Amino acid sequence: MEIKSSENESFRLVYEEVFPVVMRVAYHVTYNMDVSEDICQEAFIRFYEKNIDFRSVDEAKYWLIRVTKNLSINVMKRKSREQAMVDKIKKAPKTPVRNGEDALIDSETRTLVREAVEKLPEKLKSVLVLKEYADLNYKQIAGILHISESNVKVRVHRARKIMESMLDREEMHVS
Repeated sequence: MEIKSSENESFRLVYEEVFPVVMRVAYHVTYNMDVSEDICQEAFIRFYEKNIDFRSVDEAKYWLIRVTKNLSINVMKRKSREQAMVDKIKKAPKTPVRNGEDALIDSETRTLVREAVEKLPEKLKSVLVLKEYADLNYKQIAGILHISESNVKVRVHRARKIMESMLDREEMHVS
């Protein structure tokens, strides 16, 4: 039986048959029922929005399991990074209160970087944002953008070089 992910009847059939399985997958990665429910909801939203044709319910199930597993792992990695940052902050010595000049310089620097990122061509901006701000690795970015891993590396390198050049020029204007 052919399954179209955005067709209501097919979606309902897959949901009823597959939800318990993907819920178990998410739970056994996160060990948190609320987080697992959110992950399953996100997986089914992606399933519906992708509008994919599957040859069978099993093929749709495998796709949903893979998406659920990846979402669950990403949630756990994010939680791990957040906990590491909390631990790092707890261990860090208290920093002295910064003066207004330092805060202004930091704010201006963030603004300059944000503006430089916005000026990048879209194909370079997307890989740089995924790499630097979403903290994804090259393989994950390649999968998301449907390009080769080596292409991702080249684009990230080019984006960084262009950013460096833009920021150097900006620094010359400020000096």
